[in-house]
This record gives sequence, structure tokens and C-alpha cells, in this order.
Amino acid sequence: MNERKTVYKVFWVWNFEKEEDWLNEMAMTGWALVSVGFCRYTFERCEPGEYIFRLEMRAGDPGYTDFVTSTGAEYIGRVFQWIYFRRKAEYGSFDIFSDIDSRIDHLSRIGRVVGLIGLANLLIGLANSLNGSSIGFINLLMATLLMYGLGRIHGKKEALERERLLHE
Repeated sequence: MNERKTVYKVFWVWNFEKEEDWLNEMAMTGWALVSVGFCRYTFERCEPGEYIFRLEMRAGDPGYTDFVTSTGAEYIGRVFQWIYFRRKAEYGSFDIFSDIDSRIDHLSRIGRVVGLIGLANLLIGLANSLNGSSIGFINLLMATLLMYGLGRIHGKKEALERERLLHE
């Protein structure tokens, strides 16, 4: 019988690399992700370092998932637009992004989603505030937080664009 544990943890969308690093650290200590939900991660015992985990924000595309699994990866699950994959470490390195441009495209997808949600919160917060509602500040606070995250994503994108210029 496999030993399981569930961990509840929050990661901001602009810190997806930290989430991926954490999943790989868990695998290095013998815990492999087997199921994922909103802020919920279910792990099963494995050999330490048996798996490498990757995640990507991508709209529903079964062809893409089939492509990634054809490389020997396993589809773990999806939370909103985030897809989780794992692959046995014995197969070698496992990268979803093949080059700098694909990493920039990924950050652009994340930025569009964060920007749209931030704009929606800003508009709702302003409308609620103008109507005298006392809860408008929550949306304005969320919009501020999301705009901060958008700035972080933009900074990562700019760093990759500078790196790309160095390699051209």
C-alpha cells in the first residue's frame, strides 16, 4: 500500500517557478505529486529523485498534452489553466520550454491572464466605490496585488529578452 499525504499551499501565479522547485524538492525527498487541486497537492511515496516535475499555463489543448506525454511524461492534472506533468528522472532532463522564445511566450500568456483579472478587479472596485459600497476596497486591493504580479512577470520577460539579445 502506498503512503500518501496531502499538503495545502498557496503560490502566487507570478511565482510559478517556486511552485515547480517545491514539487521537485518534494520528489527529491521521496514524495511524488499524484494529484493536484486548487492550493491542494497530494503526494505518494516514491524513490527520492525518481521524478522531475514541470508545470505550464496553457489553455485546454488535448493535442499539446498528448505531445508532452509522447515524450515519456505523465499528465498529473490541471488547475484552471495550469497543467502539471512529471517524468522519470532516469529519462534525462525534462524541459517543457525548448528555447528563450517559448519561455517569453509562456510569460506573455501568464501576463495576459493576470492583467485581465487585475483590470476586472479595478473596474469592479471602482464601480463599487462609486456606488457607495464598502466592499469596493477589496477589489481595489486585489487589483493592486495583481498589478504588482504583472510587474514581476514583465521583469522576468525583459530579463529573457536581454538574454536573447546576447545569444543573437
